[in-house]
Amino acid sequence: MLDPAPVSSLAAYAAHASLTRGRRHAEPAATPRSEFQRDRDRIVHSTAFRRLEYKTQVFVNHEGDLFRTRLTHSLEVAQIGRTCARSLGLNEDLAETIALAHDLGHTPFGHVGQDLLNECMQEHGGFEHNLQSLRVVDELEQKYAEFEGLNLTFEAREGILKHCSVKNAQQLGDVGERFVAGRQPSLEAQITNLADEIAYNNHDVDDGLRSGLITLEQLREAAIFARHLDGVRRLYPDLNDRRLIHETIRRMINTLVTDLIEETRRNIALHRPDGIDAVRACPPLAAFSAEIREESLALKRFLFQNLYRHYRVVRMSEKARRLLRELFVAFTSNPRLLPPEHRERAASDLHRTVCDYIAGMTDRYAIREHRRIFDIEELA
Repeated sequence: MLDPAPVSSLAAYAAHASLTRGRRHAEPAATPRSEFQRDRDRIVHSTAFRRLEYKTQVFVNHEGDLFRTRLTHSLEVAQIGRTCARSLGLNEDLAETIALAHDLGHTPFGHVGQDLLNECMQEHGGFEHNLQSLRVVDELEQKYAEFEGLNLTFEAREGILKHCSVKNAQQLGDVGERFVAGRQPSLEAQITNLADEIAYNNHDVDDGLRSGLITLEQLREAAIFARHLDGVRRLYPDLNDRRLIHETIRRMINTLVTDLIEETRRNIALHRPDGIDAVRACPPLAAFSAEIREESLALKRFLFQNLYRHYRVVRMSEKARRLLRELFVAFTSNPRLLPPEHRERAASDLHRTVCDYIAGMTDRYAIREHRRIFDIEELA
């Protein structure tokens, strides 16, 4: 078992809240909170964060009460991210902030919504969900009297933007510079990116088994699952399936988290960064070992072929694509269909306003809005 770093101990290469590169709009100090704690609190109280409760991970909200949503996924990423950050002497508050905010820009109906909006916006700047998450915290949240958005620190914004095209990065100023220069974000951001991968692979296994779309025997194709499943069965030969699944998945998560921490420690020892700017100049430091990376990729390939491409998931995805495309066409063809609070922005940038509106919808709100517009018997 790895020894966690003391709560008060931050490594030299960690992000120190007292040394933040600041906010877009100057504000008084966040006392008694740190600057990263203030960021986290603003995210938790945001409208976009609450919407994650009804946004799809794999299964649409009405398909079952026990499947993960974007909200529960974000909480799981935050838990894994904090564990890794503490063990490595990193800033737990920043890791948690990035984890809670990383999916704020995700569309309804999971990745199918993202792909559809990107198709619809090809002639108007495209759509990237990570860029949309930054757009949410920089512009779209409307809460404070003195600025648009949440006015987060540079370090939080840097971590939220984990992927971005160079073309878009060139328009983002300081937070986009690393994509142009080929530099890395903070170690807190790197760790959270891999915590995201650990969380979604493992909870998609759990949800896939719960749904009945994949089986335990099918999953034996993935070596990391088979190894841990066999280990649990040896220890507990009479365990029922639900407990068997949980015990297997918790062991997989522990293996991945432990490996991530140990491999990252090795990389830190090799490159010896003496501050956050040195981290940014290094190659990626947060990583899995080669063996565990290959096993994780094999599990991801299994899920892609057997769960994400399952005919029942594909059917729901096709319905979602049709629904969102029809909404996009309806709103761009007749902006007066938009709610009043969106019409003023639509007058100057119609397609981006419609894209923002649809991207912010929950699954069930998108379904209701479609009914309001296309069902003759539905009240407006």
